[in-house]
Amino acid sequence: MHHHLIEHLPPPPASVLDVGGGAGHQSFPLAHAGYEVTVLDSSPAMLDKARQRLERLPEEARKRVTLLEGDGEQAEEAAGGRRFAAVLCHGVLGYLADPEPMVDQLCRCAADGGTVSIMTGNAKAGAVRPALERRWEDALASFDARTEIGVLGVAGRADTVEEISELLRNRGVEPLAWYGVWLFVDWLEFSGAQLDPTDSEQVAATAAVELEASRRDPYRQLSRVFHLLGRKAAS
Repeated sequence: MHHHLIEHLPPPPASVLDVGGGAGHQSFPLAHAGYEVTVLDSSPAMLDKARQRLERLPEEARKRVTLLEGDGEQAEEAAGGRRFAAVLCHGVLGYLADPEPMVDQLCRCAADGGTVSIMTGNAKAGAVRPALERRWEDALASFDARTEIGVLGVAGRADTVEEISELLRNRGVEPLAWYGVWLFVDWLEFSGAQLDPTDSEQVAATAAVELEASRRDPYRQLSRVFHLLGRKAAS
């Protein structure tokens, strides 16, 4: 996802708002790369984790990060009406009953010409995970379902690229590209294969394959989640 973002974001030190950014896993690397990052999250516990992780960044990168407590569905108000060169919302929509209010806020917070980045569950691949876990009845039901118990043990809801793209277009944000996220690594995990995160050569090789699959059909269509990027039109 970092590769996807760098390909579409304006150059640093452009401003980035990470809505529901949690501990900063996606946005802190952007701060390290020179972007001015604001992490907005409604959970004090997650923001505490972000503060802990922030201490591990170089001093110059730490200076480029602002942590802000607030509800993403009121992001415009929480950010004081500020507009950002890029607005991220990764792994959040699936926990909302209706994605539209959040998407509306993301688009409002983006500056003219700004990038909106959304990662959420892929409704078209809902049967993959339960099938790989040999939960056949669940897999059969998943072909027409939008919700399931996710990897965190919490009920989640999935969307399609087409649905979220339409929500963006209705708010003046034109979809640019979409990618699949988590494909072969998921399959290996569900099959019981062990991946060694300390093997840097193997990790790099895995990442290269995942990145290539994220860009290609039919592979990206089978990914557990998708990453959609759009650009807001000028007023």
